[in-house]
Amino acid sequence: MTRWVPLPDAAAIAREARSRILEAAADRSDPHRSFSLVLAGGTTPLATYRLLAGNGIAHPDWHLYYGDERCLAPEHPERNSHMVEQTGLPDLVGGHLPIPAELGAETAALRYTGLIMPALPFDMVLLGMGEDGHTASLFPSQSWPEAPVIPVHDAPKPPPERVSLSPATLQASRRMLILVSGESKRQALRAWRRGADLPVARVAACPQAVVLVESALLEEPA
Repeated sequence: MTRWVPLPDAAAIAREARSRILEAAADRSDPHRSFSLVLAGGTTPLATYRLLAGNGIAHPDWHLYYGDERCLAPEHPERNSHMVEQTGLPDLVGGHLPIPAELGAETAALRYTGLIMPALPFDMVLLGMGEDGHTASLFPSQSWPEAPVIPVHDAPKPPPERVSLSPATLQASRRMLILVSGESKRQALRAWRRGADLPVARVAACPQAVVLVESALLEEPA
């Protein structure tokens, strides 16, 4: 079901992701409807946002959402929304809608639920993958409540308090891109491809999922 697109390196992945985002925005069935794009944290997604912002072209009909957020102050450098703001992309779009995680996981999850529901299904969801196979703030060996937006407690990576869209909400999208690069991801990627029950595998179990992956990570050891 999941489609794999090998690319030479992280820079190529960022370029391909930019192209596919622009294509998705142009291919909307209703050009008068806003383009809803869910953002991920991480180095390669951030490179994609810099490419999108680099030409300075405004996208007044784009609305930016987030797949997850850390419960930190809005100006904290490890906030996904703060890192995206540094690229300048939010200044070029019509709507920038961060998760209000500074309010605490429970309150932020409830508030963000009300914010995203009118936007479903999203036009495009971007995701990354952690070294343990997590995606967004959905971690292995954790259970996730049945809710559109999930408060996360005791995350195995700091900070422990986070907010994440649920697997079902992430899958409520017309297109999904998962960006995977870096040698540290090799073991998790291999486990995923061999059928391990990882969070990223669960989320990617939908027909619209495309994985843009560094080709060297797909090579099996001699």
